[in-house]
Parts: sequence; C-alpha cells; structure tokens
Amino acid sequence: MAAIPMGLGPLDLAIIAAYLIGITLFGLRFRKAQRSLRDYFLADRNVPWWAIALSIVAAETSTLTIISIPGLAYDTDLAFLQVVFGYLVARVVICLLFIPHYFRGEMYTAYELMNRRFGPRLRSLTAGLFLITRAAAEGVRVFAVSIVVRIALGPLLGGFSEAQADIIAIAVVTFLTLIYTFEGGLTAVIWTDVVQMVIYIGGTLVGFFTLLHLIPGGWTTVAAAASEAGKFRVFDFSLDITRTYTFWAGLIGGTFLTTASHGTDQLMVQRLLAARNERESKTALLASGGAILLQFSLFLMVGVMLWVFYRQGGLAQTFTRSDRIFPAFIVESMPHGISGLLIAAILAAAMSNLSAALNSLSSTFVVDFYMKARPHTTEQARMRLSRVATIVWGVVLFALAILSRGGGRVVEVGLSIASVAYGALLGVFLLGTLTRRANENGTMAGMLCGFLVNAYVWLAPLPEWALRLGAAVAGHPLAGTKLAWTWYVLLGSGVTFAVGYVSSLLFARKEEPVVTAAR
Repeated sequence: MAAIPMGLGPLDLAIIAAYLIGITLFGLRFRKAQRSLRDYFLADRNVPWWAIALSIVAAETSTLTIISIPGLAYDTDLAFLQVVFGYLVARVVICLLFIPHYFRGEMYTAYELMNRRFGPRLRSLTAGLFLITRAAAEGVRVFAVSIVVRIALGPLLGGFSEAQADIIAIAVVTFLTLIYTFEGGLTAVIWTDVVQMVIYIGGTLVGFFTLLHLIPGGWTTVAAAASEAGKFRVFDFSLDITRTYTFWAGLIGGTFLTTASHGTDQLMVQRLLAARNERESKTALLASGGAILLQFSLFLMVGVMLWVFYRQGGLAQTFTRSDRIFPAFIVESMPHGISGLLIAAILAAAMSNLSAALNSLSSTFVVDFYMKARPHTTEQARMRLSRVATIVWGVVLFALAILSRGGGRVVEVGLSIASVAYGALLGVFLLGTLTRRANENGTMAGMLCGFLVNAYVWLAPLPEWALRLGAAVAGHPLAGTKLAWTWYVLLGSGVTFAVGYVSSLLFARKEEPVVTAAR
C-alpha cells in the first residue's frame, strides 16, 4: 500500500484559495454586460448550446452529488444508475412537450406559461411553490459544503465548535458565489458553470486514477473484489414500492422527476430559455443527458473503488455518515496537491449550484411577483431590485443551510424535498399543455391535493391497505413502510392531473368559454 499523507498541506490550501479567488474574478468579468433584465436573467439569449448543456449538468450537480453518490455506491451498488436512465428519457419528453411552448413569445420564467394558459393566480401559486421548495432543497445542498470544508480545514478550524465551523464554511462559499452572481447575472452563472464543471470532472478523474494507483493490483483487484461482493449490480426488477432504487422506480420515477425538475423548475428552465432558439435549446438539453450518464457512472465507480480501498491493507473503518467517505479519503489519503485540487472541485460544484439557485430565485421573485404588481417600473429600477433580490436570497439560503444540519444522506433529503413539490408542479404543467378543459380553479384544487398527498407520503408511513396491496403486487413482504422518494413525482402529478381535470369539469360554468390548451 502506498504511503498515505494525513491532512491538507500548504500546497493544497494554496490551490483551494487560488480556485476561490480565480473563479470569483472570472465571474466578475461579465458585470459590465448587464444592462437589462434580458441580459441579467436570460444572458441576452446569446449563449452557445454547448455552454448551456454543460451549465445544465453543472446546475444539477451539487456538493451533494459529488460526496453522496460515491457514498451511496460505497454502501450499496450501482443501482442508482436506474434513476439516471429515467433522467435520459425525461429529456426527450421535455423536448417534445414543454420547450416548444417556452419559445412562443419571450418568457423570463417557466411560470409565465401558467399565466398565459390559466391566469395570474395559478402563476403566483406555482411560482410561490417553486420559491419555497427550491429554497428549502437548496439549503440542504448548501449545508453539504460544510461537510467538505470542515473535513478539509479541520486543523485550521480546531478552535471552533462544529456548529461554528459549519457557519464559517457556508458563509465563505455563499459570500464568494454571491459576488459574481450579483454582478454578472445569468451570463456569469453559465460561464462559471462551464469552468467549474471542467474542474470537478477533472478533479474526480484524478481521484479515480489515484485510487487505482493506491489499491494494490489496481483495476484487477477492484474488479475481483467488487464483483464478488455484488457492487457492480445495476438492475433490480423488484416491484417493491418502498425500495428506492429498482428498475421501475428508476426508469418511471426518474422520468417523472426529471420532467418536473428540468421542465417546470425555473433553475433549469432559465437555462433553456437562454438559448438562441428552440432548436439549440433542445440540442443543449439532449446533449446534457449523455454527460449526466457518464458523470454519474464516474461518481458511482469512485464509490465502489473507495469500498475496495478501505477493505484492502487493513484500512477498513466505520464512517458515521456515508457522505463523509469521499471527503475523508481526499484529505487523509490523497497526495498533497491532488487533495487540494479535489477539494476545489467539490467547492466548484457547490458554487455552481448555488449561483444557479440565486439567479433563478431572484428572476422568479422579480418577474412573477414584483413586475406583476408593478408593471410600469423602469428597467433601471427592475435591475436594481434584481440585484437586491439576489442578496436577499443569498441570506435566506445561508440561514436555511444552517437549519439543515443533521439528517441522513443529504442527497436523498434534498431530492425528497424537491420531489414533494415537483409532483404538483408537473401535474399543473401537464394539465396546461395536454388538456383543453382544465381551468384555473380546477387546476388549483388539483395542485393542492397533489401537494398534500406528496407531503403525507413523505412524512408518514403508508396506510395498512397500501402496504398489503404493495406486498401483493411485489409477491413478497415490502422492505419498508414508506413510499420510496423516487415515486413521489409520479404520485403527485397523477393526483394533481386527475383531481384538477375532474374539478375543472365541476367548476366550469356555462358562460365560461373553454380555454384552449397551450400550443
């Protein structure tokens, strides 16, 4: 076994500092180009498709992804890839169903489509739900930064309590990200995303090959040990609805999850709207799918290799949280210089995701609430408010990150929070694009029911009748008592669509004209 250094050295800290300063200065390069809301929130619709594709990948890759996905493979196997297959199918659905609507007229947010189809109340409701749940989910993502920084800078933060160290770590990353997002808008967000993706993928590849070097026998040892333990297993065709990573939950649930996250969530839709035209928007989304498959495969393989590494040469140890495995390996076992590069890579993913959230939350608040209430304000006043809103949301996310301390695998907590809202949002958008009879009152009733059903299954165990039915379908007793989060969006959107459609028929009045579905 190769000699193993402990902790970060001066070279590692210099690399991390150089990254943080460099990416902030790079983002500030775009501040002079922001003269209107179109510049600030849509990057003047002048971004090449390949940059948008990489930005989409970076936006859906947070610190959660880089530290939790390897931890997931360490604990289990490669079954998470079944969810990724659903991610790919969803991109085709979005290209066919939603993107054509977004390019009919100039839109700044996804929820303007709801105003066009249903009316202002539903627009406010969907935009408000996005603001609340995106902020809550992003708080969990930002908290994950503290896990990495606390492990990396443990000796430097030795004089602080764990809570104080978390606050310092989150504050530094939030402040630096806020600087360039505040100044450069979506243009800065997208181009820093591109750089940050190159950094975190490059850093992870370095980690991959370093692991191969540190494991005696290299890939031969990894393949033999992982195969014997079943770590390479991808498919699970069980019908158990309480098991998170099965083929059906992954393919079907992953499709509905990503159709919602990339088709109705302003964080992703904003990037699609920034494309030069509809064709480039579709090309960017489809190209991002291939990159996502390769990326998740890489992260999962790193987790499998970490499992082999810690069981070779008497290095096996117990981790209190699987989220800490990869960061701990980087700090304790990687050569100096490479450790700093990998910590910088994880911070790159964190800042990329945070900047995307800040800009999307700001755009939704300004466009869907402020401009609706005060449509005649000047462009200068709107720009000023947009920057102020970015600061306010930065403070909100910082506070929510502090409140997110604790819990299990943070990636699953973050995805669960998002999935609770996504079901209702997707159901509303499907009612608006697939039906002609749905109206605003009926759709709002469906949205409320869908959200409440999702919130119930997230917080409470399934009722006894559902457990018996699930066991009968699966052919064996269920593994748990709670519905797997991968099914949340399908359930929520199904309830929203069904209740919304029926309610629309009941609420319809003879004097009301039938509203044509968005075309």
